[in-house]
Amino acid sequence: MNKINLILQAHLPYVRHLEYPKFLEENWLFESLNETYIPLLRKLNELEADDVPFRLTICFSPTLATMLTDLSLQERFVNYMNERIELGRKEVKRTEREETECHEMAARYLRYAEDNLALFEHYGRNILLGYKDLHEKNRLELITTAATHAYLPIYKDYPMAVAAEVEMGLRTHQRIFGENAKGFWLPECGYYPGLDKILSDHGVAWCQLASHSVITSSDKSIYGGYRPVELPSGIYGFPRDWGATSLVWSSVSGYPCDSDYRDFYRDIGYYLPLSYVRPYIHEPEVRVFTGYKYHAISGKRDEKEYYSPEKAAVKTALHVDNFIYNIKRRGFVIESSGVKDPVFNLCFDAELFGHRWFEGLEFIDGFFRRGAEEESFQFTTPTSIILENGESEKLRVNESSWGSGGYSDVWLDETNSWIYRHIFKAIERMEELTHRFPDQGSLKGRFLNQASRELLLAMSSDWPQIMHDRTSSSYAEKRLRNHLGSFNVVYSAMTRNTVNTEWLINAEKSSEIFPDIDYRLFDPEKN
Repeated sequence: MNKINLILQAHLPYVRHLEYPKFLEENWLFESLNETYIPLLRKLNELEADDVPFRLTICFSPTLATMLTDLSLQERFVNYMNERIELGRKEVKRTEREETECHEMAARYLRYAEDNLALFEHYGRNILLGYKDLHEKNRLELITTAATHAYLPIYKDYPMAVAAEVEMGLRTHQRIFGENAKGFWLPECGYYPGLDKILSDHGVAWCQLASHSVITSSDKSIYGGYRPVELPSGIYGFPRDWGATSLVWSSVSGYPCDSDYRDFYRDIGYYLPLSYVRPYIHEPEVRVFTGYKYHAISGKRDEKEYYSPEKAAVKTALHVDNFIYNIKRRGFVIESSGVKDPVFNLCFDAELFGHRWFEGLEFIDGFFRRGAEEESFQFTTPTSIILENGESEKLRVNESSWGSGGYSDVWLDETNSWIYRHIFKAIERMEELTHRFPDQGSLKGRFLNQASRELLLAMSSDWPQIMHDRTSSSYAEKRLRNHLGSFNVVYSAMTRNTVNTEWLINAEKSSEIFPDIDYRLFDPEKN
């Protein structure tokens, strides 16, 4: 029996700028809602209605979950969707007259937008309620991750900071979903020896691991990552299957690279006249993705073929069959070597499906439906595997990640290394503040809580990754400097035993995250 353990990580950095009528980087949330989180929920509901025996695990990061439950951001998303619908109606008319090859897709996009907005409203604008319902039906396991998705190996010399990330991640999950998470997604699959002890101390039962964590272990592996790994603290690790996930994940040879699939980058927001798209891009004239894309990946920029939904559907079905075939073949080899009931841990960023890979949601739907027909397939979750109390092995796992090179290269290189001396100093100063002011309530307590909130936001892995990728580097650097600057406002004031009340009120309003934070999380003498 091949046990299929699909784990999706849904994460975005905390972006909330209500001081502006519109803010460019808030589109990260709106695009992912429209193209992944809402349509994925619809697909899972359809599978549930059809009684397909699917199961999977989804992690909603604390920053993303906070944004999804933010009333102001929900309202801004409705405005965003109304613009998409207005544009869709214009596109249906334009393509009927001019670009007839695109007319069918324009009508589809309009329908998708209308259906997504309707489903969003159906759940009272909080789609996490839909995922929670599927969790209660035992279709999903919902888990959490570090508070601001910090890349934890870099902070291994600051265990209280790591513990703060873990505790606030767990607290946020409990506050939003009403129960404690048993699983913990390690940001970027980043693990280091000793991290499992911190997770265990906070009641975590399992985490996922990078593919090569088993290969590089100082202990000999019997199961090669196809059974759970018992880490030194007693919690379980589930190593990502590199071979199977690469069939989907690879940016060079993965399924999403197929020439029949829709091109992510060829969007009308970048090539139609400004006079036409101006109401739907960012002011004053910053071209952005609108979601209306009519070309396939094939060919160079100006030679791309029009996208054919029929061709893409055929190719998706072929890729589903190929994926199942490869898992079955690998499972046969593994069982032949003596490993009973191998576990295939398939770990992905959720945003790949639908947002980056337009056909990805159909792929997931087809995978569950076709997989249910296979007698050798069983869809499961890590907690279910642990409760079965089957075979596992004890291993000491080395530091690793799923980033390029397998370690910390993405989050620590020449583009971003400068940030850590500032963050480390802030951590040391936060620990100093908790020692000097051990039991502050009221205004000073809120002041210190805001310092810890700003520090956690500065620790986000998103800022160094954006700098590494050279995408929105100026925004990432500005956010980092603002959070550290705000932290220093508190530190400087508290060293004089004063509180800047006006600044505090404005700071709390600008970052409505972690309402239950307690600055004593950073107390070095805690526990």
